[in-house]
Amino acid sequence: MPILTLIYLLASVSFIAGLKMLSNPTTARRGNLIAAAGMLLAIAGTIFGYHDETGKSLGNYGWIFGGIFIGAVIGAVSARKVKMTSMPEMVSLFNGMGGACAALISIVEFNHLVKAPPVDSRAELLIILAGLLIGTVSFTGSMVAWGKLNGKVKDFAFPGQHYINMIVLLAAIAIGGWMLAHNLLSAPLFYTILVLSIVYGLFFVLPIGGADMPVVISILNSFTGVAAACGGFLYDNKAMLTGGILVGAAGTLLTILMCKAMNRSLLNVLIGSFGGGAKAGADNAGAQGIYKEVSLSDAAVVLAYANKVMIVPGYGLAVAQAQHVCHELEKLLTSRGVEVKYAIHPVAGRMPGHMNVLLAEADVAYENLLEMEQANEEFPSVDVVMVLGANDVVNPAAKNDKNSPIYGMPILEVELARSCIVNKRSMKPGYAGIENELFFSPRTSMLFGDAKKVLQDLVAEIKNI
Repeated sequence: MPILTLIYLLASVSFIAGLKMLSNPTTARRGNLIAAAGMLLAIAGTIFGYHDETGKSLGNYGWIFGGIFIGAVIGAVSARKVKMTSMPEMVSLFNGMGGACAALISIVEFNHLVKAPPVDSRAELLIILAGLLIGTVSFTGSMVAWGKLNGKVKDFAFPGQHYINMIVLLAAIAIGGWMLAHNLLSAPLFYTILVLSIVYGLFFVLPIGGADMPVVISILNSFTGVAAACGGFLYDNKAMLTGGILVGAAGTLLTILMCKAMNRSLLNVLIGSFGGGAKAGADNAGAQGIYKEVSLSDAAVVLAYANKVMIVPGYGLAVAQAQHVCHELEKLLTSRGVEVKYAIHPVAGRMPGHMNVLLAEADVAYENLLEMEQANEEFPSVDVVMVLGANDVVNPAAKNDKNSPIYGMPILEVELARSCIVNKRSMKPGYAGIENELFFSPRTSMLFGDAKKVLQDLVAEIKNI
């Protein structure tokens, strides 16, 4: 077996093992390191072990190591400086870079194909065109998602946009089909597909609202994996192929699971434009009843003398960077004999697993994190639910209001608890722009303010009880 083939095999095994270990928090860090080591091995093997048919090595070491050094510095600095609240947009940005790389590979290989065309280039051309289309859509879509998540890009839609999107996509596919059918290596047609892919990638994500961003990030991630796998086919690179397939499959499965958690089809997410703005909810604010507010001292007493407390974290907790003081509150209540657990909704936050990562950073014990189904079974026996910045994932309208855009979406049934304290900055609707019935429930009390400041004050109050 050639040494390079063995290296790619080892790298592929490390990717699979690392992905498997990511499924458990106790092994996730080690799995990440193992997969990273496999990638480093694959890169080193390619640089030093590759030889073409004539025995010529890769060469261009100055450019290669210069690029690796610059990329490593940018990546390391960015990863160290990024806040947990900004992690979703960083994921989108890095994912977009992967899509861009796949698209660039297709462009480079198409130019090579044009310069030395084989008798029948259909098979290679198919892979090149697939990598170009999928990689470009992933890149442009991820850049729009990045902009929407950090607030720089607003939702944008116009009448008939979804039909225009489909026309653009079908046009790109039709041109590619024409090139394949006639074994045609036409640069104008090729770059027309590139332009159409950019347009489709932009219009594909622009109308999708923030409430659906976790699903969008997940599906774009799967696109990047498929595009990378196309590059693996082109270069007959087993490690690249395996990595792309793993990313594509994992992203697809995660997308399906998240759609199931929202009780919506993927088509509905992609064309529904749900969560595109808060205007409707804002217009109805306060129309459902009168809410009651609880004082800080009363909330502290209720929490301190409860037997069982459930904390529901949301994006408001992440924005306030309140995960550490939340863990401090948990430890304080636990020391007083209160049973404290966390209820995690599958689509809470702005990316898959956002709340889990946030709480893990604060050293919250994984066994205290309950998935939605487990939490819903326990809510009837909970004395106090503390909702910290979550909104749409605890909205009873998903069960009660057939006219609500989120009707049918599984939620955390916090209204079943004996009492509920909701921490928000104001009574404005959540990211989906939908009024929350929970706020007007007789069992619910509102505790307004920044999550971090409120939790710090609660800790101080409980210590004085």
